[in-house]
Amino acid sequence: MERKRTNKIPSAILTSDWHLREDIPVCRTDDFWAAQWKKVDFISDLQKQYDCPVLHGGDLYNHWKPSPYLLTTTMEHLPDQFHSIYGQHDLPSHSMELVDKCGINVLKEAGKLIVLPECHWGQEPDKGSLFFPGIDKTVLVWHKMNYQGEPPWPGCTDPKAGKLLRKYPSYDLILTGDNHKPFVEEYEGRLLVNPGSLMRQDADQIDFRPRVYLWYAETNTVEPVYLPIENDAVSRDHLIRKQERDDRLEAFVSKLNNDWEGTVSFEENLERLMKENEIGDKIKEIVYKAVEI
Repeated sequence: MERKRTNKIPSAILTSDWHLREDIPVCRTDDFWAAQWKKVDFISDLQKQYDCPVLHGGDLYNHWKPSPYLLTTTMEHLPDQFHSIYGQHDLPSHSMELVDKCGINVLKEAGKLIVLPECHWGQEPDKGSLFFPGIDKTVLVWHKMNYQGEPPWPGCTDPKAGKLLRKYPSYDLILTGDNHKPFVEEYEGRLLVNPGSLMRQDADQIDFRPRVYLWYAETNTVEPVYLPIENDAVSRDHLIRKQERDDRLEAFVSKLNNDWEGTVSFEENLERLMKENEIGDKIKEIVYKAVEI
């Protein structure tokens, strides 16, 4: 249940799937590094404004082993009162047994964030509720794929958001991560909030508006706060180029004359194929180099 902006102080800021990284997604046309920290700083300023905890639903990093540079930059920008869980991208080999090796563990040991007791990727809820002082509400933070509407891919076995709410009635608020699409599900006054990703890292997110949610525990309602973006920072040009390349390759293959019998020698077959199809010298050179002839 979303609500319009009020003058009340939120109880927490809800966010997830930051996937902080040093490399640049192929779809980005801007200074991705700067844009990434601009959003983190926006949330940090929001936290300072309301002096409330930030609850993060997992996958803080895009890879479990961030570079020292990425780690130190995270320490400089991460909001105060930051609480998180482990997503699969945060874990070596997606294994909780190797959690001591990951980047989030470094931040935890440095006192830069608090790792919540559950519910990490691959786990099921047990008794990891958060109880806010003076607030009669229970919160579960869970890195769990779920969705609204149609299944996100054929054969998807993950549950719908409404099913999770009905399955775990002891939680007033369930904050989930893993699905990069934001949504809010409500059932009998209880909420499931999936904030979506911090950054647009795929071309299919070209029209996506990253956001966090302010949670008001007293009424158990949330309010979206949209993060600053540059409208032309995401491009589909690389997909168009790939499709054009695939089309050219398909056309080339379809033109090959296969009405001949091959000989025993691979080299002879290859030479004969290129001769009969009048393959140019530059292409021949590339092919020979690839197969080390």
